[in-house]
Amino acid sequence: MKKNLAAALILVAVTAAPFAWAQGKPADTTDMQTLRAAVRADKKALVASTLALTDAEAKKFWPVYDAYQRSLNLANQRIATAVEDVVELNRPLSDAYAKKLALEPIVADEGELKARRTLYNRAMRALPPKKAARYLQLESKIRAFQDYDIAVGIPLVK
Repeated sequence: MKKNLAAALILVAVTAAPFAWAQGKPADTTDMQTLRAAVRADKKALVASTLALTDAEAKKFWPVYDAYQRSLNLANQRIATAVEDVVELNRPLSDAYAKKLALEPIVADEGELKARRTLYNRAMRALPPKKAARYLQLESKIRAFQDYDIAVGIPLVK
């Protein structure tokens, strides 16, 4: 019974989230293409305008944001290197090398997950919970289209 209730609440939350987001923010943050363009133009400015931080919040939040972006860049570099290796070879791989390439995204994902856990803890200490949740949602949306862009660019190994 508790599992059904929890599942129903999650379903309602997931279904209602886009509508709640759209009501609280301008239309440009709900459209993924517009969000992608805003991130490419200036991600930090997008985050700042989405969160509307007070001076005290900004002083606590921006170091958290910068640390997460550095961690995220490391994970992205690891994936980029694996993608470049596959693209550059453009020929069949040895089994050993295929195993190594298949493991790289998993290792990168584990690093990113660790960084996101740290981000959650630090963001919740730096910001009021609603603003922290809004930022975490925004990062999640950004990661979704970035992951899509990466997936599109990765050819299947031969």
